[in-house]
Amino acid sequence: MTDLSTRRATLYVATAAAAWGTGGAAGSLLFASGGLDPLDVSFWRYLLGAAFLLPLSKPRIWRVNRRVALVGIGMAVYQTAYFAAIAESGVAVATVVTMGATPLFTALGSRFLLGERLGGAGLLALVTALTGLLLLTGEAAVGTAGSAPAGVGLALLSAAGYAAVTLFSRRHHDDPEGTAVGGFVVGAICLAPFALAGGMLPEASWESVGLLLYLGAVPTALAYALFFRALTALSATTVSIVSLGEAAGAAVLGVVLFGERLTPVAWFGCVLLLLAMMAPAVLTAVVTAVARARRARAD
Repeated sequence: MTDLSTRRATLYVATAAAAWGTGGAAGSLLFASGGLDPLDVSFWRYLLGAAFLLPLSKPRIWRVNRRVALVGIGMAVYQTAYFAAIAESGVAVATVVTMGATPLFTALGSRFLLGERLGGAGLLALVTALTGLLLLTGEAAVGTAGSAPAGVGLALLSAAGYAAVTLFSRRHHDDPEGTAVGGFVVGAICLAPFALAGGMLPEASWESVGLLLYLGAVPTALAYALFFRALTALSATTVSIVSLGEAAGAAVLGVVLFGERLTPVAWFGCVLLLLAMMAPAVLTAVVTAVARARRARAD
């Protein structure tokens, strides 16, 4: 496994976030055309994600060990809790609470469990990202925030599960491909009983099959492979901040594909999210340039 630069690792997370942003649209289309519910979609995305990654993985990682079992359980928990939060409180509240709490939980866990310091630049990026998220989705959330406390609790559970997976994978980052494949397999196993209870087979159509294949290949196999790979080079908090770009990507996709409208404030929120995503790479480039200039003057 070769070492990643900060710039390349940031690009990996940004690409993963963009891919995750398309997953919501694919899931929504599957709900309408495939006759699947959220748990069915989650089961299929994990199962197909494992199927896509297995041929590209080394044979030695085809077994599930304790590490990937914990990751898979965590993935199943936060995915299920997120969809349950949507059912209780709606997409806006679930998105704001889950995505807003995740970097906060991750930053605290990273500091006290991994000994990673956030620093002034990291704190600024975190505040910028959270501000952008609130501007993008906060208006819709304010109108429904008090209606379903259970939904907020489920969203916090989802955030805690996502943060736990990120922190655990950052500590044990020696086998990112094995973590991704094993996590998908265990996640699919955990969700299988719930999917079976509701009938997990999609309606037979080229559209539903194509959507499932896309969901398994891009927002799942590709995105999580890049995510776990980036955790070998970036701090857990940095990865969680850059991942918030998923909200901006999903919002733009909603405008392009579904004719949704964003207010000027929401567009400004998108800009802030993108700035926070680029901050690690930009700061690294600045620090590198300053170091080179100092060495040049010394010579």
